Amino acid sequence: MGEWTKVVIEDLSDKELGHLSFVDGDWIESEHIIHEGIRIIQTGNIGIGKYLDKPGNKKFISQNSFTQLKCKKVFPGDLLICRLAEPIGRVCIVPNNEDYYVTAVDVIIFRPSQKFSKNFLLHYLNDERILKLVNDQSGGSTRQRISRTNYGKLEIKIPDSLSEQTIIATILTTIDQSIEKTEQLIAKYERIKTGLMQDLLTRGIDEQGNIRSEEAHEFELTRAYKHPKEWKVVKLRTYLENIEQGWSPNCASENASPFEWGVLKTSSITWEGFKEYENKKLPSHIEPKKRYEIKNEDVLITRAGPNSRVGVITYVEKTRSKLILSDKIYRLLPNNKLIPKYLALALSSQFTQKHLEGFKTGMAESQTNISQEIVKDLEILLPEVDEQRLIVNRLDAVENSIVKIRDELTKLNSIKTALMQDLLTGKVRVDALIL
Repeated sequence: MGEWTKVVIEDLSDKELGHLSFVDGDWIESEHIIHEGIRIIQTGNIGIGKYLDKPGNKKFISQNSFTQLKCKKVFPGDLLICRLAEPIGRVCIVPNNEDYYVTAVDVIIFRPSQKFSKNFLLHYLNDERILKLVNDQSGGSTRQRISRTNYGKLEIKIPDSLSEQTIIATILTTIDQSIEKTEQLIAKYERIKTGLMQDLLTRGIDEQGNIRSEEAHEFELTRAYKHPKEWKVVKLRTYLENIEQGWSPNCASENASPFEWGVLKTSSITWEGFKEYENKKLPSHIEPKKRYEIKNEDVLITRAGPNSRVGVITYVEKTRSKLILSDKIYRLLPNNKLIPKYLALALSSQFTQKHLEGFKTGMAESQTNISQEIVKDLEILLPEVDEQRLIVNRLDAVENSIVKIRDELTKLNSIKTALMQDLLTGKVRVDALIL
């Protein structure tokens, strides 16, 4: 088994190619950018170990511009190193989608010698230790970046053996593929959930447990939205026991630990769910007002903030104690004819959010502030309690599947982190793993 040797990154390049094995991309001005031609790989296309295609933001130059600017060809399989933007130094491999590309001047085109595994270097150079090393060597008065010269002089320690490099790369690539498949599965279930939510909040579930169809059921039109004839269009005030507004003492910006009292920020309220860590620590000399403590099954709505952040709804399913409602958030307490989670879903629907936009018309764009009366006057589509429960349960089943897959993703990421710490430092040698 070989040794691990210190080398500088530039010395890993293919010397037979001369300077073209380790060179910056090209300075391409906006006047040269067109809608078709030779694809430009931008800094935003370079992810940590992966190429980010971003189909909606493709840019190209013409063959004439390529010749005029004396651009360098970037080929599939080349390594691209981004010299700016967090994290500085991230690396990807050019995909096999085009015969060749061009890339931006803030990107290093890196063609390693055949003595080194390209995939090993991809994993190694994206390791947190190396990215931190790059960041420490970066500079700039307005935007942090590292020069190609300084990046090339960075000293790293890698295995001499190409075989060992290849085995390490294979192990890490395998776990990456599992992570990618799991992420794709989560995205698939999220799309299913979004479509199902749209159907359930506009068509509901009939007596046979099926989503209603217009062929078999009667629908009505309210404000350009179709809904089952059985459903009521109601103002929220009739179905609320109370609306509570919180309390905002003067707090520092630091987050509270799980054992300290914290006051929620409006950023804790999101469409995706409640974020309990978005809070401010309550100073120790201020007595907490426990009547404002957040509880499970709370329905929260932002009442103030930038225009896009007003009227955002969340449902609290699980939370730690010692979190306090701020005065920029309302807590809605429904009566027994309205299930809390269904209330959160209904308020987030296009039907109700469009109604809310009508109330916000004329308010200042930079800061809106909806009153309790506005919230009470919001209209929602309301089925009977039994159907509300069916709708919530159907969506919960999909969400539970997503949670399980996310847990699996968390485990995979933990395994990858441990493997990188062991394999990319030489702490664990791969021959031991193979045996």
